[in-house]
Amino acid sequence: MTTVTDTAAQAPYAEPHPAAAPIAESRGFSIASLVLGLVSIVAGYSFVVPIVGLVLGIMALKRESAARTMAIWGIVLNAVILAGATLVAIGAAAFGLVMLPFAFL
Repeated sequence: MTTVTDTAAQAPYAEPHPAAAPIAESRGFSIASLVLGLVSIVAGYSFVVPIVGLVLGIMALKRESAARTMAIWGIVLNAVILAGATLVAIGAAAFGLVMLPFAFL
């Protein structure tokens, strides 16, 4: 004699479909922006580091809502260093132009 058992009775708490794992939000752009903001304090004269950090910070604001604070700090640091480096470059160029007539004495 054969006994047929119902599979639902054997495992009443088993789900037929496993729950989808939550997708972890990436924080790569905001971390990169913050790190480049800190690095640009030392390497701000290159103009490239603060510009890349500024662009990554703006992209992080649009894409990564969970890491908003890091993105804002990266934008602020990069913008301040970029503005300072620009003012120093303009000042050096102006000083060089003012001193140009005295170069051939």
